[in-house]
Amino acid sequence: MRYRHLLLAAASLTAVSSMAHAQTAPAKDDNTNVEEIVVTGTRVAGRSRLDTLAPVDVVTAKTLQQRGTTELATALAATVPSVNFPRPSNTDGTDSVRPVVLRGQGPDQTLVLVNGARRHTTALVNLNGSVGRGSTSVDLNAIPSVALDRIEVLRDGASAQYGSDAIAGVVNLRLREADHGGGATVTTGKYITSFDGLQTGQKNKRRDGLTTTVAGWQGLKLGSDGFLTLSAEYLDRNFTNRSDIDTRVTPRRVTSRFGDPDLEQVSFYANAGKPIGDGWELYGWYGYQQRDAEASATYRLPTDASQNIPSVYPNGYLPLITTNTEDATAAIGLRGDLAGWKLDANLVYGKNDIDFGVKNTLNPSYGPTSPTSFQAGGLTYDQLVFGLDASREFDVGLAGPLNVAWGVEARRETFQINAGEVASYARGTVSPTLAFGSRGFTGFTPGNAIDVDRDAVGVYLDLEGKLTEKLTGSAAVRYEDYSDFGTNTSGKLSARYDFTDAFAIRGAVSTGFRAPSLQQQYFTSTSILYINQNVGGVTTAVPFETGTYPSVSAVGRALGGKPLEPEKSKNFSLGAVFHKGPFELTVDAYRIDVDNRIVLTETLTGSATAAAGTNARVIFDLLAPYGASAARYFTNGVDTKTVGLDVVARYRILDDQAGTFDLTAAGNINNFDVRRTPTTSVLPTPVSLFARQATLRFEESTPEWKVSLQGDWSKGPWGATLRTTLYDDVLAPGTAADGSGDWHTGTQGIVDLEARYRFGEHTTVSLGADNLFDQYPDQVPPNLNTSGGNPFSSFSPFGFNGRYLYGRIAVNW
Repeated sequence: MRYRHLLLAAASLTAVSSMAHAQTAPAKDDNTNVEEIVVTGTRVAGRSRLDTLAPVDVVTAKTLQQRGTTELATALAATVPSVNFPRPSNTDGTDSVRPVVLRGQGPDQTLVLVNGARRHTTALVNLNGSVGRGSTSVDLNAIPSVALDRIEVLRDGASAQYGSDAIAGVVNLRLREADHGGGATVTTGKYITSFDGLQTGQKNKRRDGLTTTVAGWQGLKLGSDGFLTLSAEYLDRNFTNRSDIDTRVTPRRVTSRFGDPDLEQVSFYANAGKPIGDGWELYGWYGYQQRDAEASATYRLPTDASQNIPSVYPNGYLPLITTNTEDATAAIGLRGDLAGWKLDANLVYGKNDIDFGVKNTLNPSYGPTSPTSFQAGGLTYDQLVFGLDASREFDVGLAGPLNVAWGVEARRETFQINAGEVASYARGTVSPTLAFGSRGFTGFTPGNAIDVDRDAVGVYLDLEGKLTEKLTGSAAVRYEDYSDFGTNTSGKLSARYDFTDAFAIRGAVSTGFRAPSLQQQYFTSTSILYINQNVGGVTTAVPFETGTYPSVSAVGRALGGKPLEPEKSKNFSLGAVFHKGPFELTVDAYRIDVDNRIVLTETLTGSATAAAGTNARVIFDLLAPYGASAARYFTNGVDTKTVGLDVVARYRILDDQAGTFDLTAAGNINNFDVRRTPTTSVLPTPVSLFARQATLRFEESTPEWKVSLQGDWSKGPWGATLRTTLYDDVLAPGTAADGSGDWHTGTQGIVDLEARYRFGEHTTVSLGADNLFDQYPDQVPPNLNTSGGNPFSSFSPFGFNGRYLYGRIAVNW
């Protein structure tokens, strides 16, 4: 049935294309050849998307709107095949602040810009078993899609042009600029779905995840020649649950919650520009989002004396983790011409603040009088960036002018951890032998609290010009100086040769880097971590009081930790561009080598009963003075190699009878290989700090290939979008060394369909279905999911919520 659905969707797209082609009038090049001007990856003014020296995808606001989800990251992943955005669950804060992956690299290896300026990351550190474990990334969903005009995705290493983090590429979010007009949309939908219950052999029907988004924008004049664009969005989403029957309880019932968190958020953006005379413009923007999310931890059995007090929860309990996030950004800038130079100076501030809470829980060491809700502390990250960019064209006797660009960037970052209330982390006196802290999420202790900062300054030089009539070349070099780890220099060479007006080849070679984040250098927490252990021949999740320590702390150094160093990369790319009239094709091969990647180590566990001189006893002796029985820290030492291919084909048709068709076929092949992992030599027997499960998560947690087929059609007031996305199998590795705990998501195909009708000139009504045929990833085998709590893998590249039906009303004026 699954493959019939895939073939049906592909055949439908082909049939639409064939029908339109058969009826098409002679090609109208001036109407079908769309030249989109881009500013990402080049500092030459007026460069079109198909004329760049490196591949750039342009995703318009219209494209983002033509699907059920209003999440920016989800819509982007559905549009750009090299982008993946999984939907992890039961991963604490990562449930609501989910990371985006480009070309299989780490979420923190893609630089995000807003209007060309560096965007701040979140304060969250992804510590649990999800894609991006150990990383801190930008939260794309903190920017409402209604505030955007377009997104430019540079699929090439660009550290020499933009600095740290641009190893995989750059995502540049371009805010809407309008001095008149406006629009408003209301989108609502819910999941109408069913999936097989492997525990019972029966169908599980779910009707949940009701989501309503209200968004709008308005363009206003600032005087006679300036603009102010205001955008706002309200999102309310109920949680989803795909947990199965729990066979451990009587009567058997669903005890867990596995899916999207309950979420409510409000977002606001203002973008403005005002000419101030003599060719100068004053500009700026402000953005704010408040997000309240509630996700679940794992269910606690009523009979587990280490977790539950029967008089408080006679039927057990499901802890709920609250994540309250405030995200704010503000920028002011001035640009214009001075002595022949185009200058742009700006100051950008960004802050991300996350407060954690946990409710429907308890601290068993406090006994029956334990509180059932706790404030668990929080994280704060902020960033202040000053940037100055200058460019000018010089006639140096080449086939065209040489564009010379240079710039300076100064950045200050701070990171804070704030302690929670005492009961969230303390060990009570009623049952002092029990593990400490609130269950589900242990609060940050006063010993975890920190307030650290650093400075960084970078300078760059970027040259680009036509060396001959057919050959264009560019060279860039960037020098960075960080107050914590020292300096770095990156370089890039790019070239493009146009054989004809229709066909060109392009390529680049570059070096790059990613500075260790403050979060990776200084994050510390003490919590209860469940680690699979062999107990009496049965694999059982055993609780350990686990500390995550800075690598340069006393515990970190004792276990072999060292000061973190920057990651280094080498990027190689070679591609071809063909475009003629309504048809365009780009093919780009790439290789990305990353050395000294920063990762979170394995959890090193100690045992007081282990024999003297064994690893477990040595670890216990090292950790005992610090009150922990297990520890982990961030370290360098993983080397990776990625080889891949991006292909994007597009064909546009204008036909007087059949209408307008925009057909796109795009695909990504990405092979990721871990070549080296770190070990520790401070223990009697050296052990891997990045073992089998962590390695396989890097190599096989994102699809090796992904293909998207999309057709957009419009005629008069009618319109429709049909999209099929094919995903390669993804591995969810288990802890067993023999692979017996592994499972696969399977090769899957997702079909989305939307139909639209415009009433008059201003109102459009849309109905659609994301995941029309209700496809799910392959389930976790029952022997690996006895609780029924996690029937699907969080690594599934399209999630595990099933069919989503929605409607939307959009009004423009």
